[in-house]
Amino acid sequence: MADETEPDLFAGARQPPPRELTRLSPLVRRLIAPNASPFTFNGTCTYIVGRGAVAVLDPGPGEDSHLAAILSAVAGETVETILVTHTHRDHSVLAGRLREATGAKIVGAEPFEPKGDGTDGLDSSHDRAYAPDVVLGDGERFGGRGFTLESVATPGHCSNHLCFALLEEEALFSGDHVMAWSTSVVAPPDGSMGAYMASLDKVRARKERVYWPGHGGPVVEPQRYVRALAHHRRQREASILTALHNGAATIPDLVARVYVGLDPKLTRAAGLSTRAHLEDLGERGVVAAEATEGETRYRRL
Repeated sequence: MADETEPDLFAGARQPPPRELTRLSPLVRRLIAPNASPFTFNGTCTYIVGRGAVAVLDPGPGEDSHLAAILSAVAGETVETILVTHTHRDHSVLAGRLREATGAKIVGAEPFEPKGDGTDGLDSSHDRAYAPDVVLGDGERFGGRGFTLESVATPGHCSNHLCFALLEEEALFSGDHVMAWSTSVVAPPDGSMGAYMASLDKVRARKERVYWPGHGGPVVEPQRYVRALAHHRRQREASILTALHNGAATIPDLVARVYVGLDPKLTRAAGLSTRAHLEDLGERGVVAAEATEGETRYRRL
């Protein structure tokens, strides 16, 4: 899920990829689900990894037509594994039905555990019916016929987010952690800006040459791109601190000053992102929060 409140970093990456079955590399094919939106670009990317005996990564939302497209794409092959990067409903809902249709095991992210009442931030976007057969920890490897995948824990966008490295092709299935067409939503309480920034540093230190994201086309020159993402977040943080210094004290005030000219439809997303930055700044001892008269006010320390 992308954060459309953020500006383009590499505008050329914003061309929507074809939705039909597309071979991307010797080991990777892609289908795109019919769930286009301002937060999913032209739909969720479902990847088929391997040949003959395959893994399906992020089967996507509960669209009958997309399930039919996946089953058609793997006709004559055996689906052995269903991999899930995280449990937002646009990525994981079809996992159970695909398991029923193929007998494959669901492997990957752990089930979602709400931190509050389960309705705040993007918590309500999680797939509560998701039931994996195997939960993968950071650095665990999963072997398929002719390919090897390594899980890379990347919390931030959400607490249970995983990326998967395809070792044979030096590629990373980056889910919603890094996308070429937009930055990711980081929405507390499940999302964490501090964790997200640490996860950016983590993948940037790796050697993959291309990322295949959860929405949109490939991330090329990924180390350079991730560096730009981190720099952009630091600039956003600096803008928030400047606004606090100049008298803004609430999230609506900060959004009005930091996101000048924002489409009103994106105000809530901007507020969630601002809250994520403020929580991170608070944990680092830079900002203090005070609850007064039904609202939270912030100040620099």
